[in-house]
Amino acid sequence: MATTAPLSNAETAPDAGARPLALARWLDAVACLVVLIVLVGGITRLTESGLSITHWSVVTGILPPLTDAAWQAEYALYQQTGEYKFESGPAGMDLDKFKFIYFWEWFHRILGRVIGLAFLLPMVWFWAKQAVPQGYKPRLLALFALICGQGALGWYMVNSGVGTDLTDVSHFRLSAHLLTALFLLGGLVWTARDLRNQAGNAGAAPAKLTKSSAIVAGVLFIQLLLGAWVAGLNAGHAAYDWPLMNGRFIPEVDFSSGVIATLTNDPFLLHFLHRWWAWVAVAALIYLARRVRKSDRAASIAVHSAFGFMVILGIATVMTQVELWVAAAHQFTGALLVASVAWAMHSDGKARA
Repeated sequence: MATTAPLSNAETAPDAGARPLALARWLDAVACLVVLIVLVGGITRLTESGLSITHWSVVTGILPPLTDAAWQAEYALYQQTGEYKFESGPAGMDLDKFKFIYFWEWFHRILGRVIGLAFLLPMVWFWAKQAVPQGYKPRLLALFALICGQGALGWYMVNSGVGTDLTDVSHFRLSAHLLTALFLLGGLVWTARDLRNQAGNAGAAPAKLTKSSAIVAGVLFIQLLLGAWVAGLNAGHAAYDWPLMNGRFIPEVDFSSGVIATLTNDPFLLHFLHRWWAWVAVAALIYLARRVRKSDRAASIAVHSAFGFMVILGIATVMTQVELWVAAAHQFTGALLVASVAWAMHSDGKARA
């Protein structure tokens, strides 16, 4: 009678088919797409393209207008916005210029769909192949929920300027949209690092968030929030000199509307705070980079490089009067900084586990 050898523990273990390195590479690729969409989102904001598409068509919105009649219909919808009535229309907006701003908003939305599919389809495949290590399925679902939430937040943001006489979307909704994207980016990087550790050591536990890293993240969050509000309020145009603002170190600020309202809405004050809180953020980032220098020198170098370029590009954005590509590079570097900080925070947690 034929007999079969008993299966080994490795063959019967729930994680026998897990492919953590493959998942890590996939998540890194999605993270790169998120960095790209942050860049395109910045260009969309800087070119005042966000209100060029006044409706949200998840499926039919994949294709841009393909006929002259379709373009005229889209242009007619845009002409009903406050942005066109009070800003771009009087400035000489015509159909050709409308096509330019429409492209950036369309491209931004298409990238959002691409990211959704680039995450969902491989996740389903890995799941079906039982390649997801134990404990990671809830994390993957949470990341996908963030991606879906981004789409909803994007429309919620655009909707604040559609059907109103406002010339811009709400800077509060814009900040929620941007910061959620950056939080998603950090989550992708962190999870990919955990999976790489497991690929090298099957028993490796996920890294823990240390108190020091959490404080650094909090300092950076404030700077990113201020930056989002500056972008949403066009506050970069409040002053074009540096380090002074219109010849003054501290700008004149009117607090008659209340301290909270002024702190969250005054473009001159927010521009000032974004300039100088940056140096608090730099100090915190230097601390984090030095903290992980011995355990992960590459992460330390990445943090130093990212915030160095970020500061230089921030000053250049002011002094070039918010030149499109300089300002876009500033936001792009901001995304790279978030990815670098997530990497360093993970290394900090791993070294102190």
